[in-house]
Amino acid sequence: MVRNLWAVTIFVAVVAGSTVHSGSEPARAVPGAGLPDAVPIDVAPSDVVSSESATTDIASGSSVWRVPILPGPAQSNRGVATGYDELHPGAAPAGSNDFTCTPTGQHPRPVVLAHGTDATSYRDFAALAPLLADDGYCVFALDYGGAAGADSFGTEDIATSAGQFGDFVDRVRAATGADSVDVVGYSQGATVARYHVNRLGGAEHVHQWVGIASPSYGGVMYGLVPVLSAVPGGARFVEKVTSIAVAQQMQGSEFLTALNAGGDTVPGVRYTTIASRVDEMIQPHTNIALRGPGAVNLVLQDECPGNGSGHFQSVYDPYVLDLVRRALDPTAIPRVRCEFVPIGAGIPEVVLESNS
Repeated sequence: MVRNLWAVTIFVAVVAGSTVHSGSEPARAVPGAGLPDAVPIDVAPSDVVSSESATTDIASGSSVWRVPILPGPAQSNRGVATGYDELHPGAAPAGSNDFTCTPTGQHPRPVVLAHGTDATSYRDFAALAPLLADDGYCVFALDYGGAAGADSFGTEDIATSAGQFGDFVDRVRAATGADSVDVVGYSQGATVARYHVNRLGGAEHVHQWVGIASPSYGGVMYGLVPVLSAVPGGARFVEKVTSIAVAQQMQGSEFLTALNAGGDTVPGVRYTTIASRVDEMIQPHTNIALRGPGAVNLVLQDECPGNGSGHFQSVYDPYVLDLVRRALDPTAIPRVRCEFVPIGAGIPEVVLESNS
């Protein structure tokens, strides 16, 4: 979400005449065993022949997606994960995308992960995926919504990305024999997964949706959105200098208004959001919460008052990851205790990443 954000800031400062300041082991086989480096989506995993490439891009109009298979190491830091991903394009989070994995009685539903904006599954889930795999889940993750030839994903039309996510879920179900899956989305990925569930018929085979830092009702993005909304052509400018996906996640966007019209949840699916009061991109933080019947809306600081993790740190914060584990399985034994985390943790890595 931060790529070219400095250009947006300059635009706002020039047009509005002011500088804008800020406020993202049962039955578990070895990942990738016996598989090529990527799984083309038009064939079953068992039919794939070996490839020299680390990934295979699948086009959906102007948007491409891929299934990374080459397993990378587990990481505990976004900056390190991003650096590894840049050196190893198409890396899969450790413990994910083993299409020979068989769900167990304890965890009968595979978990499908959806990354955030301008990212990859490895950059966002190099900590969560191996944790869930170690719990005994079959874990899967795709890279969705990329521009052709780009090295980052989650930039294209969210509705198109949701269709790609749905195709991937179908492949996961076919490979594992599971009737249904649980889905976990981070930032934009939460909206991609919810669009699949709420608008594309995914509720038939999704048991639970978990959204980490979900822009359910849009983000103000460092306080820029209200100013841009008052500037003629502001939203269009955001789309040009960042991406259409960023513009669609702005508070008050036509896309989110349409997605939430008539209710932001649908019957038969369990919904859990995990928010932070100090989320840098989504303020007020209540924009993360869902308002439909049965939604469970967790706030990190209610669970762990001294934890100042925000939008970008959330998927690498051990306590947040424990909240995900407990949302998926209320009987899960916590792995960490509540500890102090300073506000702004992870921001230096994001600044370096956005300017590299």
